[in-house]
Amino acid sequence: MITLLTGAGLSTAAGIPDFRGPDGVWTRHPEKARLLELDAFVGDPASREQGWRDWAAHPAWSARPSPAHRALARLVAAGACRDVLTQNIDGLHQAAGTPDDAVVEMHGSLAAASCLGCGFACPTREVIARLVAEPDPRCPYCRGILKPDVVYFGEALRSEDLERASRAARSCDLFVAIGTTLQVYPVAALAGEALAAGAALAIINASPTSWDRDASLVVRDPIEEAVPALVDEWLG
Repeated sequence: MITLLTGAGLSTAAGIPDFRGPDGVWTRHPEKARLLELDAFVGDPASREQGWRDWAAHPAWSARPSPAHRALARLVAAGACRDVLTQNIDGLHQAAGTPDDAVVEMHGSLAAASCLGCGFACPTREVIARLVAEPDPRCPYCRGILKPDVVYFGEALRSEDLERASRAARSCDLFVAIGTTLQVYPVAALAGEALAAGAALAIINASPTSWDRDASLVVRDPIEEAVPALVDEWLG
């Protein structure tokens, strides 16, 4: 059984820039990293307004799944993979046909937004539609701060997601990390959990990671080409 861990590098072929790569969002605009800090979002209205403008313009709204997303969906459909653990917030795994209950969105999802006060939830598109009239959108019930359901720096990952991801890492035969630098913890630790439980580790990423020396397979080829070829091999 295969467990997948996917990161921003998987979606670059779909037109969504990564964060830390040579042409990454934070590489080109280091100041934008602050917009994903919870304290800045809550405490600074100007950061909050800029953050919402950036979310409104995010390429995820128009992106379409890449060949790699569709290949991974085939892997799940064939029963070779039960759990797709993703650091991405773009929903492209589901758009490619992977069932929602097979995807664990470790860092949340851009699709929905919630009130930090009362917990009211709604589609993020509805909040974005209000930005012209209300650049710092508020909850329609308690006037609390609305925030996309994306895990910001300073927020904890959902315990149920971490528990499921840990089980998936410890119970697989092959743990495959795709398009992730394996630098962001606690998610990066899943590779170590899989190895400790006896699984093999495969890494498909454009740049080196600190886990490469422990992997039985390291692939540097473009992800949109390498992943479909590997899925064909695994299913063959």
